[in-house]
Amino acid sequence: MPQKRIAYFYDPDVGCFSYGLGHPMKPHRIRMTHDLVSAYGMLDKMKVLRPRRSTPENMTAFHTDEYIDFLYKVTPETFDELSLSGQRCDDNPAFEGVFEFCSISAGGSVDAAQMLNDGQTDIAINWAGGLHHAKKREASGFCYINDIVLAILELLRTYSRVLYIDIDCHHGDGVEEAFYTTDRVLTCSFHKFGEYFPGTGTVSDIGMAKGLGYSVNVPLRDGLTDEGLKKVFVPVRTVIYYYYATTMLTRLNKIIDHILEWYRPAVVVLQCGADSLAGDKLGCFNVTMEGHAMCVQHLRKAGLPLILLGGGGYTTKNVARLWTYETACALGIEDTIDRNLPWNEYFEWFGPRYRLEIAENNMDDVNARDSYLDRVLQIVVNNLHRLPHAPSVQLQEVPKQSLADVLGRKPQDLEEEEENMEYNPAELSDLDDRIQKIVRRAYEGRIEVDSASESEMELDADMSDSSSPGTSDAGAARRTIKQNFQKSRLTKRKFFRSSISFEPIQENRFSTMKRYSLWHPDNMVNQWPLSR
Repeated sequence: MPQKRIAYFYDPDVGCFSYGLGHPMKPHRIRMTHDLVSAYGMLDKMKVLRPRRSTPENMTAFHTDEYIDFLYKVTPETFDELSLSGQRCDDNPAFEGVFEFCSISAGGSVDAAQMLNDGQTDIAINWAGGLHHAKKREASGFCYINDIVLAILELLRTYSRVLYIDIDCHHGDGVEEAFYTTDRVLTCSFHKFGEYFPGTGTVSDIGMAKGLGYSVNVPLRDGLTDEGLKKVFVPVRTVIYYYYATTMLTRLNKIIDHILEWYRPAVVVLQCGADSLAGDKLGCFNVTMEGHAMCVQHLRKAGLPLILLGGGGYTTKNVARLWTYETACALGIEDTIDRNLPWNEYFEWFGPRYRLEIAENNMDDVNARDSYLDRVLQIVVNNLHRLPHAPSVQLQEVPKQSLADVLGRKPQDLEEEEENMEYNPAELSDLDDRIQKIVRRAYEGRIEVDSASESEMELDADMSDSSSPGTSDAGAARRTIKQNFQKSRLTKRKFFRSSISFEPIQENRFSTMKRYSLWHPDNMVNQWPLSR
């Protein structure tokens, strides 16, 4: 395999958090994975980065203000007071440092997306991410912040189409719900379906409105083996040049191959939940380490920009084994590493065999009965056949009412200011709150566009208060503040110039100008032709 640039994100603090005694989710597994990756000497082959912590402003790109405010403030002691329902949830406890844990997880995934956007890496890895159950305004299934959605929203700023693949044992309901009505993101989930959390993801859930057909669900039964996973995931390419018609039919029966060929994604996000492994405490599949990693190997060979994220996985020693091996797959060295584990800080945890392997159990593969897997494949492929080839991304209509109109400035005036005025962003902080208030009032319909002069009068009143009666040069102070206000207008205009369109959305106490940008994924793309 050709050598690829790998970016590996890890924050050593992530292993310090605990969901509580007896809770199956163990953040400590990420530290175990990192230590094993380091023991194998893989860190020298990657660009190792400590991710920036995600801020409340970043999180509100998807989640609601009220929910982020709750996570920011909640502690085990204040949960009853802050919770609207007043009911505790054993799945998602308010443990100590929950917001910091979320900021680490989300920060790594968003940074991974930004590195792909900038073309600085080919594959980005964040094993602390992949928390796919979190919803817009609630926690679910051990997940508080949906780092996957935040990362995909970041990718949509540069890439035209994103393919999200989920091989966790549980359905990726949070990500599917976020992009259920858009064709910019195709979600594909392979999961256990039935009396099993979250109980969603039937084969008939295919999206709606503009996203009709762009949600793909492969509901599976207990005991899925490597052979069954390969049957739905990996294409057959061996004799395509000799028996074209026959092999082409075989290829189109492979779900991922069909998606790659017809949807033509520009980037892929793979959630590598480890609870689909044999022997997982909460899982019910019988997939080995090699079978799971086969998905990573196939997507690496596809040659598309790729993000690898963690997810579920509740037998910690197997989680560390799997993600270490899949890190090796990303590097293309899986065939050369020693299967006998090297000495590491957690060596005793990997007994009694101390090997990099996860064997099958004696489980019955229910998917093999009654040709169940073949019938599911046929339905899914038929749905995929209805998809148009590589949906295009169209430019959005620019709103007639610009921010300059709201602030009472003509475009030509701002052009002159931009050419003749150098400004320091630090000088803008004094009047930023007032300007935000004026803009918010304008978009809420409480002031008209032509009444911006009235807004300036309000600012003038503030300026008169800022200069005391005893000031010898009150006029100079007044002119200085007004000049800063003009610079602020110029800054806001520069912000909106890079956007296609915007609309007022629910007021965001954490964000500033973000509240006026159109957050829907159909519009999160540059105005000019895509770089990729």
